[in-house]
Amino acid sequence: MPNSSQLPDRNDSLSNRVLGDSIHSDSVRLLAISELDERLGRYRLAQPKLEQQMLKSLRDYGQMSPVVVCQLDGQTVLVDGFKRLRAARTLKGHDRLVTRFLETDEQGAKAAIFNLNRIAGRPVELEEAWIIYALVIDDGLQQIEVAQMLGRHKSWVNRRLALIEKLCNEARESLRLGLITPTQARHLTRLPRGNQNAAMQTATHAALTSRELSCMVDLLLASSTQEQTQFVLEKPRQAIAQSQEHHIHQWDPRLSAAGNRVAKRLSFLLDSLSKMNTWMRFEGRGQLQACDRAVLISGFKKLQQEATLLIEANDDFIKELQLP
Repeated sequence: MPNSSQLPDRNDSLSNRVLGDSIHSDSVRLLAISELDERLGRYRLAQPKLEQQMLKSLRDYGQMSPVVVCQLDGQTVLVDGFKRLRAARTLKGHDRLVTRFLETDEQGAKAAIFNLNRIAGRPVELEEAWIIYALVIDDGLQQIEVAQMLGRHKSWVNRRLALIEKLCNEARESLRLGLITPTQARHLTRLPRGNQNAAMQTATHAALTSRELSCMVDLLLASSTQEQTQFVLEKPRQAIAQSQEHHIHQWDPRLSAAGNRVAKRLSFLLDSLSKMNTWMRFEGRGQLQACDRAVLISGFKKLQQEATLLIEANDDFIKELQLP
């Protein structure tokens, strides 16, 4: 493996720009991309939009930071920098990358994937779940051990693990290949595993947006007959439009000005309550972190109080409206 003194002159400017004084460190090398083993890439989710952004950045500005590698089984294994590697393969003249070596084993490399990407940008919770799943299921570690490795609480590890376990095998593979986005996969986890593949196929065939898929999942969860489920799967956009007709208030000539104002307010309230109810039941516990609890709990307690008062007032109001 070449050391820094053996690097060709034409790469000196790139290396110095990327690494500064650290180019002289033994942990930093310039390696041919053909030497990099991508076995850990299966723990990263493909995100086409970010891939295109990286391709443009590498083409316009060159490599701005080293990729991270480690030695496993005598191979140089990539830990961080998969988008940079794929972009380099696409561009002419980018047959080598500046790399920084990390002394670790395979379990430590998986933990490094998690920690390095928390530093670099906003974490993708399903990608975090993927790494935790590998450490617990593939490597046989206890959840408390994984929590210590990642600097998280065991309950957080348990929630992330449950998130990936909720996905059917077909959805996991589509997520890994980038055929569905992490947001779409998160919506699918609200469905029973046996129903996810059909919903995913419908979303892919109809090119549904994440928001449309969320609405379709709501309708599938609310379907009480096979006919209703089949209609939603065969004509998702039509089903979504029909379901929203009674939630979107149009000016009703039968109502007074005050009546129309109340009807509009009521439609907004019903829509908000429906979304909050769905979020609490199927998404909330998996999305929130420990730091959110102290900040949000007062708001949810206030919601409980207001909802109790609203139920009481609504009961009386319905009785009044029903009087002859």
